[in-house]
Amino acid sequence: MIDADGYRPNVGIVLLNGDGRLFWARRVNRDGWQFPQGGMRSDETPLEAMYRELEEETGLLAKHVEVLAETRGWLRYRLPSRFVRHHQRPTCIGQKQVWFLLRLKCTEDTFRLDACERPEFDLWRWVDFWYPANHVVNFKRQVYERALRQFAPTVETVCSVTVGTCPQQAEAERLARGGE
Repeated sequence: MIDADGYRPNVGIVLLNGDGRLFWARRVNRDGWQFPQGGMRSDETPLEAMYRELEEETGLLAKHVEVLAETRGWLRYRLPSRFVRHHQRPTCIGQKQVWFLLRLKCTEDTFRLDACERPEFDLWRWVDFWYPANHVVNFKRQVYERALRQFAPTVETVCSVTVGTCPQQAEAERLARGGE
């Protein structure tokens, strides 16, 4: 399912533990790490797609998490030209995503990266809040930053931790003040 602008509807999942750290997973047979995410089916709401993707990619069910927040509107990213399948119609030029912030309500041994026939991930770990914005593949960084900026106040409140500001945003603000 691709919209009239060439974007595929998708959901992204930011999974939070009680310490305010985030679930970060490595793609199977690749060196890339990312949050769980996946395409929406035409008969699904974003919430339904999120729960399906959560189960497929982590083995977690709705009872294992609490939904704390979701992003306002669609967050979009464009694929680099080398990833666009120009011969397919309609042509997908990127993804538009609704992101969900979830809190883990179960123990870590509940995770099952092999919960589906073709696992997406082969390894996972907990990382600091802003780590993903600096370490995801370049073309997804802006979307990760935007989602995390929206979720930061909720994480600070729910986990009683300080996540601060996105390092890229802090640097841009410092440079705008004349580099002081």
